[in-house]
Amino acid sequence: MTKNDAAVLDRTEPVGDVPSRKPAVQLTEHIVEVISDSGEGAQRCGQSLAAIAARSGNGIWTVEIIPAEIQPPARSTAGASGIRIRIGAERITNGGDQTDLVMAFNEQVILGREQAGELKPGATIMLESVWAEHRDAKIATAYLETVKMLEGKGYRLIEMPLERECRALMSDPRRGKNMFVLGVLCSIYSFDLELARAQIALIFGKKEAKVIQTNVKLMEAGFAWAEKTLDFKFRIPAPPITEPQIVISGNTAVALGVLASGMDICAMYPITPATSASHYLSECFERVGGMVHQAEDEIAACAFAIGASYAGRCAVTITSGPGYSLKQEGIGLAVMAEIPLVVVNVQRGGPSTGQPTKVEQGDLMAAVFGSHGDAPKVVMAASGIEDCFYSMITARKIAETFNMVVVVLTDASLATAQQPFVRPQFSEEWLAPPIDQTPIPEGAKPYDWDPVTGIARRFIPGQPGGMHTVTGLAHDRFSKVAYDPTINEEGLRMRSLKLAALQKTLKTPPVYGEPEGDLLLVGWGSNQGAIEEAVDRLRVQGQKVGSLHLRFIQPLPSGIREILKRFKRVMTIEGNWSDSLQDELIDEDNRRYSQLALMLRSRYLVDIDCWSEARGQPIKPGSVVDVALNRLNRKG
Repeated sequence: MTKNDAAVLDRTEPVGDVPSRKPAVQLTEHIVEVISDSGEGAQRCGQSLAAIAARSGNGIWTVEIIPAEIQPPARSTAGASGIRIRIGAERITNGGDQTDLVMAFNEQVILGREQAGELKPGATIMLESVWAEHRDAKIATAYLETVKMLEGKGYRLIEMPLERECRALMSDPRRGKNMFVLGVLCSIYSFDLELARAQIALIFGKKEAKVIQTNVKLMEAGFAWAEKTLDFKFRIPAPPITEPQIVISGNTAVALGVLASGMDICAMYPITPATSASHYLSECFERVGGMVHQAEDEIAACAFAIGASYAGRCAVTITSGPGYSLKQEGIGLAVMAEIPLVVVNVQRGGPSTGQPTKVEQGDLMAAVFGSHGDAPKVVMAASGIEDCFYSMITARKIAETFNMVVVVLTDASLATAQQPFVRPQFSEEWLAPPIDQTPIPEGAKPYDWDPVTGIARRFIPGQPGGMHTVTGLAHDRFSKVAYDPTINEEGLRMRSLKLAALQKTLKTPPVYGEPEGDLLLVGWGSNQGAIEEAVDRLRVQGQKVGSLHLRFIQPLPSGIREILKRFKRVMTIEGNWSDSLQDELIDEDNRRYSQLALMLRSRYLVDIDCWSEARGQPIKPGSVVDVALNRLNRKG
């Protein structure tokens, strides 16, 4: 710990209503993980800690640790289920690098995290000790061997009698360990007990009072145990909160954005990791006049949404990669018929079933080009949790203004991560105008394309004088089948012009860090926080580095070419696959580039390098720093 990172407080302050006699080490930030077997409540514990920290004024970012299997074997290195919480004195934009402190419910889950390189050298490991005396000698031996190995590697290991302590308060201690651990963490990080009690009342609010009381007692017991037993304590200062904030996940932000945008139809089919957005909508949509329709499959969900939009609404369908693939033919119909539609793709690891619970940015090319024939769509990528909310409002406006399909890309990292941001203040401008049911002027054509923008007035079923046949066939301005090649090309040109018309309205994205220099890092989606933190670290080292983050990927805004030219080297940072020149068979003639890099190279004819990883984990700022330094030090 450096002098700048921490300082021991020279006074003792009460924490909540329990006075603490231990001095607290003041930190600028800390990363803690709570991990267990599936079903033991580690995620609820960590989410509660994050909420308490956020209500205290701290910056937070959470990363859920989800095993690849729905119900992995208990006590397995691959079965770790839990959550990482990065707590800071200032705003936090990503999950950070390695973990400082881990609460583990058995030694196998911590072994899996250690093998994955997720623990900081010398990290503190707090481990449930019940396994040391297990009646199965193999389990007891495995526990003791793991403890010895972890201590041998330099970790500080503290054994906790969780089961024994919880058994004093409930008959099934397995169900209470998470709240006991919450109390321990509130003590370690000097959080107010009243905030912890309020959080427990919130999460168990629908349960009977006895359940809430039991969980509060478990939390208080954990707090008291830590105050009595542990010899360390931290405090992460927090600036005063000057504006109301909310703490939500990316999927919840998407759902709230749907509500705020004025869209009132969501058609979906359950798919990991997108489903929770629809679940949130299903709980509240009807109260504001909306409806969630769960279709029999992804194709039907897309068709239902298109039908609702054709009838005068603007509908949204929410899915993930495999579901997006199934929706492609329906999306093509919406493009051909020029029916506004918003599609949310919460990306996950692929291809095929791939890694359903893991993060990847592998669907960019599919979103932009994935169609039979030319089917221009607007493609946006939400850059953070707050942006998940506002992207839905923007997507609805574009879809209805241009009568187009708008694809919003998020990913599994944003879907489950939590972060506080300023509570949005509702604006009437977010909503769609009333449906236009005025009579259609005589002679008006259902596809009377503007020769400059390609936009045609939207006809709503039931409008007097607006009767016409809607078809997925190539058609002319009267919506009649285009047998003539000239008419077919006119339709293609007009649908493409709408992208150009939107592009003229987009602002050039700002450069973060150095406006010109030796290296520009270009990213999209959930990597923004990690990339910009890496830029900050590199600039402290004297490097002339900047970053450019793209929210609109089709169409790309103007001004990007000029930005690229201001840097000696350009490199994309992405969470999808690219070949490494370190592999024996890979050279410049056969190398596969990451997806954004390939698009930018073809668009701007600039020698853009790329670095990517598809490990199923969010990209870490430290990894970006290492890659950038390697590129800066490489000749050529």
